[in-house]
Amino acid sequence: MAPTVPLAVLALVALVAPVAPRLGRAPGCDYPAHRWCSSRDIAVTCQVESRCPSLPQPAAAPVELSLYYESLCPACRDFLVTKLFSTWLLLPEEMLNITLVPYGNAQERNVSGKLDFRCQHGPEECLGNMIEACLMHEAKNFSTYFPVIFCLESGSSVTKNLEARPRVPCARQCLRIYAPELDSGRVTACVQGDTGTALMHRNAQLTEALDPPHQYVPWITVNGKHTDELQARAEASLLGLVCHLYQ
Repeated sequence: MAPTVPLAVLALVALVAPVAPRLGRAPGCDYPAHRWCSSRDIAVTCQVESRCPSLPQPAAAPVELSLYYESLCPACRDFLVTKLFSTWLLLPEEMLNITLVPYGNAQERNVSGKLDFRCQHGPEECLGNMIEACLMHEAKNFSTYFPVIFCLESGSSVTKNLEARPRVPCARQCLRIYAPELDSGRVTACVQGDTGTALMHRNAQLTEALDPPHQYVPWITVNGKHTDELQARAEASLLGLVCHLYQ
């Protein structure tokens, strides 16, 4: 008497049999057909990913956006406050990676062995650039420092002139609101010391290394590239551009 085959096994064979001949067995695929879609590694080995819709999709790389700007430039402030910040708030963290480079049309000079910076909108802009560079350096985390920079750029004045006892009052107010855990004294020490100068030197190098060279600010690169079309699309509808480019 022939052995009895369980109905469940017969049903599985009936389901797999029509599929297996179509798919074939890829070189190096030592798994039975009913396991081909059980994991992404097996599906890749057996070259059947397109036939396994239930597999989780791999995470896509974020869209990389870099903003080269000046702290007192009206167009820069408008883009950062009304477009970049709002887009960042709306999108999941994994979709958009933002790099801020406050320098723009500044000029770097070596005066008696010390670096000196001249900015398009005067000394206050140089101070604003350095404050924001130091905020990034001290906070490290983008989600910590970006709201503070948004606060600085959206106010009536990005910063105030240094008083007899140097301090950074405007930055302190924004820190209290958006990042109270960040020590304002460390930011002030960065601005007044060699670290702030080194950060501005690095921003000068990053800006001067742009290819093509920047012609105006804000200057926007997307995934490492700048074109007139990308710039125009970013300024017109940044959210739409990022959603279009994110794979």
